[in-house]
Amino acid sequence: MLKSRLYELSLFLTAVAIAFSSSEILADNTSFITAIIVFWFFSTLYFRLRVFYKNGNTNIEYGISYDLSFVLFAGPLGLFILETIYRFTVYFYRKWKKIADPNEFFDTFYNIGTFVITNSFVYFLFQHFHSSFQSFPFGYWVLLFILVCISSYISGAIMVLLFGTIGESITFKEGIHFIFKDISFLDYGKVAITNGLLFLFLQEGKWEMIISLFILNYIVNLSFYSKSQSIQNKLERDQFEQMAYTDFLTGVFNRTFMDKKMEELNQTSEKIGIVVADIDKFKRINDSYNHAVGDKVIQHFAATLKGYLSEDDYLFRSGGEEFTLCLRKRDFSETADLINSILRGVEKNSVEVEYNGEKTSIFYTASFGLYFYKINELTSIEKAYIQADELMLQSKQRGKNQVSMVNGLITKELV
Repeated sequence: MLKSRLYELSLFLTAVAIAFSSSEILADNTSFITAIIVFWFFSTLYFRLRVFYKNGNTNIEYGISYDLSFVLFAGPLGLFILETIYRFTVYFYRKWKKIADPNEFFDTFYNIGTFVITNSFVYFLFQHFHSSFQSFPFGYWVLLFILVCISSYISGAIMVLLFGTIGESITFKEGIHFIFKDISFLDYGKVAITNGLLFLFLQEGKWEMIISLFILNYIVNLSFYSKSQSIQNKLERDQFEQMAYTDFLTGVFNRTFMDKKMEELNQTSEKIGIVVADIDKFKRINDSYNHAVGDKVIQHFAATLKGYLSEDDYLFRSGGEEFTLCLRKRDFSETADLINSILRGVEKNSVEVEYNGEKTSIFYTASFGLYFYKINELTSIEKAYIQADELMLQSKQRGKNQVSMVNGLITKELV
């Protein structure tokens, strides 16, 4: 922790040295103060639209920066003043809202140091190469694009060094990947064009254009931010829904989702095979080994069943060692053949478990009940499930490791 604090403070002190050793503020006092106010206001407003990515104990901030245009306009000292005012505004706001991280104070010095160092470096590059790039078409914009890329890479390298000081485990390959992170050239282009226009307007004192550009940029980014939040919220809702409908042990759908899906299928009139499958003599497995081994057998059985199904089929864990299958888009003969194949597959395969420190192969069988019919008003899918369950019990009574089946299309419908 001490090393990281020293590293952050060293960046800040380096930024102080660069700022005060460079030339004075390039802009006149009136223009500089006006620019400070405008850039500070919109940067602060834009801050809440930034995206944060957590790497270990470190929060990494992504978002468009206006520092390049400001450093070209006011020089490193001017940028240092802007960054200091802006960063401490954000810090005190987050402290006031009680959302500041424990390391926020030192992170403020890190951010000031990093942004001043990287943008001061590209400022000196701009001063050196600007006249050379003016000799060919769009040279100004090409130079700005290159400078944006360079500043991003330097910022990434500084962050990688920070990871090393705080003890974050990162390989050389990971460090290189982080520096040249997956930011598209379109993002670099957006930053270059925005800062390029701002610098041109600053030079000409076109404050209406500057404010309009800031407002336009804010509206566009607010729209993207709102859409990204909506997508994120939907992903979170889908994740919670998936958790609510997934059996934690096997990863297949649970009884809650089975009830929901059966209600939906009841609204159709499709031909469907309802299958109830139950592991034979499962209590003996638990008694002979333990429940951990029993769980492994259940997981193996679920994976075996799932391996035979198509994307149109459904598999649910409807009880302890009982599973229910909804087999769709097949005729009776195809459905019966599939269940017989599953029966033979379960019988031939074994599950590898560890018991008393040794690996053991456990063979097991299962009993199946299949009720095949066309969904209609007289026979709901819930009634078909009960029939399939009764057929599974018949398989148990007949000696287990069997399939009992009924084709409801050629027998009397259940009432």
